[in-house]
Amino acid sequence: MNILFVADPLESFKIYKDTTFVMMREAQRRGHSISACEPQDLQWQTGGVVTAQVRDIHLTGDKTDWFSVSQPLFANSPRALKDFGAIIMRKDPPFDSEFFYATHLLEQAEREGAKVFNKPRALRDHPEKLAIMEFPQFSGPTLVTRSAEAIRRFHAEHKDIILKPLDGMGGMGIFRVKEDGLNLGGIIETLNKNGAESVMVQKFLPEIALGDKRVLVIGGKPVPYCLARIPQGGEVRGNLAVGGKGVAQPLSNRDREIGEALGPILAARGLLLVGVDVIGDCVTEINVTSPTCFQEIFDQTGCDVAALFIDALEAALAV
Repeated sequence: MNILFVADPLESFKIYKDTTFVMMREAQRRGHSISACEPQDLQWQTGGVVTAQVRDIHLTGDKTDWFSVSQPLFANSPRALKDFGAIIMRKDPPFDSEFFYATHLLEQAEREGAKVFNKPRALRDHPEKLAIMEFPQFSGPTLVTRSAEAIRRFHAEHKDIILKPLDGMGGMGIFRVKEDGLNLGGIIETLNKNGAESVMVQKFLPEIALGDKRVLVIGGKPVPYCLARIPQGGEVRGNLAVGGKGVAQPLSNRDREIGEALGPILAARGLLLVGVDVIGDCVTEINVTSPTCFQEIFDQTGCDVAALFIDALEAALAV
């Protein structure tokens, strides 16, 4: 089978931690061939099908020159997406307008016969912060609003809060405001841009000291281990991108309960891979665009998450 990965530039991969890389490696190990392109390489024209300029690649096993190209980009005519055995959408956030347009092109490719994971419509329907609204039984106190006054009321009620932009990633733009309310007005103005943009506000969960847990759900089933991303150096954010320490650990009973409750629902919508963020007992985000942490979990526990993912991919294609 030929698998097309729609991803960021291959040259930008940090293969010692990149999840898309280990997906590719496991797929190649099983005898599948690998191709890659970026969202900007997708195109459609009246009377035709969705195509892309792609590179056919082979993973070399070398740490520096980690891939070789057997089919250079633009060497031949664009190729129809429907002709690939599977398409894996792995473009990293943010979910901006171009990502949105790419999902529409991929959805057209689905109508033409392509098999895309995660499903493009599901990517659009599950914004990673707002997706928790569907599952309030697993979420802590949360407010989504443009209103500065509503945020002030929420702070007065909960005393210690976290504020973050809806389009943030990697922990960027996250603020904590304690009971004294220091600089709350300035933070609101920064995030909501004087009422022009919505903000997510959540009650601060002190369990963050034990880690912001990434619970991976593959094919509707939770992976047995999660990665707790533990804040370092006085930080309130555990994200690896801002220096959090990743510690793999078995799922708690609550983690498993969350994964088993959300997994089948999300899988039925075409979300083959989901990363559920859990602090303490509460879901804070549901990541669907490009969930990570495969390598960290494998390196620390031996649980081969990439193999579980390719197992689920092959099973989905066999249906």
